[in-house]
Order: sequence, then C-alpha cells, then structure tokens
Amino acid sequence: MELPFEPVLFGYTVNIHLVLEYLAFFLAFRYYVFLRKKNKDAISSNHRLSIILGAAIGALIGSRLIGVLENPSTTLSAENIIQLLNTKTIMGGLFGGMLGVEIAKKMIGETKSSGDLFVFPIILGIFIGRIGCFLSGINEFTYGVETTSFLGMDLGDDVLRHPIALYELVFLVMLFISLKHLQKEYVLQSGELFKLFMLAYFGFRFCIEFLKPNTFFVLGLSTIQILCIVCYVYYTKFITQKIKNARKKI
Repeated sequence: MELPFEPVLFGYTVNIHLVLEYLAFFLAFRYYVFLRKKNKDAISSNHRLSIILGAAIGALIGSRLIGVLENPSTTLSAENIIQLLNTKTIMGGLFGGMLGVEIAKKMIGETKSSGDLFVFPIILGIFIGRIGCFLSGINEFTYGVETTSFLGMDLGDDVLRHPIALYELVFLVMLFISLKHLQKEYVLQSGELFKLFMLAYFGFRFCIEFLKPNTFFVLGLSTIQILCIVCYVYYTKFITQKIKNARKKI
C-alpha cells in the first residue's frame, strides 16, 4: 500500500483521514454512552449535558487556536486564512475541552469530578484518528524528520521518515492497558484517572515533538511543547501531592 492512501470510490477520491475522523467521533461517543450506562454516574443527566457542551465548545476553540499558533508566520491572505481556520490539533482540543468543562461546571455549580468517564473514549477516538493521520502520509503534519533508523518509512515523498503516527498508536495501546490496570487494581480518587491520562499523553507528545520537522520555536520549543508545559503547570498541585504520597510510602 502506498502512502498517502487515497482510495477512489465511484470515481471520487475519498479523504480517508476525514472519514476516520468522523468515525472516531461516532465510536468514541458510543463508547462513552456504553460506559455511562455500565457505571453509575454521580452527575445528573442535565449537568452532564452541560459539561459535554462546555467540552465541545472548549475543544473547538482550543484546537483551532493552537492550530493557528503553530503557524504564526503565515502571511495574511484569503486562502491562508481559510486554511488556518481549518487547521486543528488534538492537543488544543484536549486542553481547551478541559477548560471548557471547568467553566461549565462553575456556571452550573457542579463540584463533582467529571473527566474519568471520558478517558477511554478519548483514547479510542485519538487512536482511530491517528490511523487516518498515518494513512494520509505527508498530507497531514503528523510525520517525522528524516531518519536512517530501521523504523524509517516512506510516507509519500520518497524520504525515510519517523512514522510518528505509528509511534503514537503503540503508545495509546499501552496507555489504554495501563490505565485499565490502574483502575482495576487501585482505588483512585474521582478525577484522578483523567489527570493521569492528561499527564501521560501530554508528556508523550512533548517528547515526540522533537521528531517532527517543526519550523517555529519559542525558547527552542514548539507550540505543542509549550502547551504541554502549561498542562503540567496546571496540574502542579496534583503532581506535588502524588510525589508527597509516594515519599510517605517509602
């Protein structure tokens, strides 16, 4: 199979990434509904709906904002502006969605943690979406720099590159299994599962960014890496508490 993978159906070229993106949203939501029915939700249906709405709005704004900040030097023209407005990133979506949830909870007066139910559906959604990124080859900015490593692949430009999307697929499988194990074997406080997911995923993305051919940096870091640091600063209190608890057990 050659990359980018562009199947033709009834004479039309199919945007496989877009198809898998919509499939990711659909299956992730169905998985969420399944988990909510299976597990008792401490949050009422009305409040949960408000939280989902807050997450959706925050994710939409965050994904677009970080997408634009990844290309700050783009010249202003009608074509480029349209392209920038269509640019989105899952990192901005996750962080923006999280902030959207917190704002929504403040508005409705909800104090219970709400993120744990979203963790595994989010991982599933990202996994399906990353398959689309991989199949899109160099058409999506999810490819790596040139490499002479045995892991290098031709993603569509006759150059051996790090297949970052594949690396992420492997990581997501490991993360899914690890968090399932933690959930089963340990008593986690409400909200901790989501925080562990965010820290693990953002930590991975911080590292993997060094393998991407980024062109814009601030203090030697890409926009995504700066967002990863912001995420860790946001969870400083949680990280500090976990370190203190770990020291007490030693």
